[in-house]
Amino acid sequence: MAEDTTKNVTTILLILVFLGMMIFIAYRARQNRENMLKNHQPKVAGEDTLEGGARHPQRFDEPDDEALEEMAELLGEDSEDES
Repeated sequence: MAEDTTKNVTTILLILVFLGMMIFIAYRARQNRENMLKNHQPKVAGEDTLEGGARHPQRFDEPDDEALEEMAELLGEDSEDES
């Protein structure tokens, strides 16, 4: 008789644990879906924030000699080609 009681209590506990896990999984799935929908909505101009940026933007005000040479090469304005 004690064996039947142990079996019944164990079965009830396992059923309760299973139901608890199912409720937890359903709750997390709903929460994850809401977060995904909120994070992947279309962006409206002016409402989204842009991250990043140059650390020292003033260094881009004037190009250095190397950048000027690269631009001249890309544009085909090399002094060697004109000679």
